[in-house]
Amino acid sequence: MTIRRGPTAALAMIAAATLLAGCNQMKDRQGYMFDETLVTSIQPGVDNRDSVVSSLGRPSFTGQFDQRDWYYVSRGTQNLGFQKPRAVEQTILHIRFDEAGNVATVQRKGLEQVASITPVSTETPTAGRKKGFFEELFSNVGAALPGGQSAPNPNTPQ
Repeated sequence: MTIRRGPTAALAMIAAATLLAGCNQMKDRQGYMFDETLVTSIQPGVDNRDSVVSSLGRPSFTGQFDQRDWYYVSRGTQNLGFQKPRAVEQTILHIRFDEAGNVATVQRKGLEQVASITPVSTETPTAGRKKGFFEELFSNVGAALPGGQSAPNPNTPQ
């Protein structure tokens, strides 16, 4: 018995390979790229703002209310195919300066700081009367009378 392999079999194999290629795991890195040697060289009481900038570069962001807090943020994500990316690694380096501009504290935080928030509902409840689609669409038809006068609002008590 001879098995014929024609263009149909080849097209099926190409289609299967293309579909399976979409199931690839994608990894991404966002933010600051940490160099462990440089990060561990920052010492409280020894370094100041200028030495931190020359060692680590500009921060990812500074404190909103107090410019003495500098943050360097790095995050690693991964997803499969077209799924939503999820964080698998996160590092936040928080450097706080004193009034003189010297390093006061150096803290490192990780993925434990990420909060998972799930919304309760897809609809925000509102007070008042619920209108249907067509009632909302045609509710203003006939609201203006000829001559520029407005019709009385049926929802307003008189």
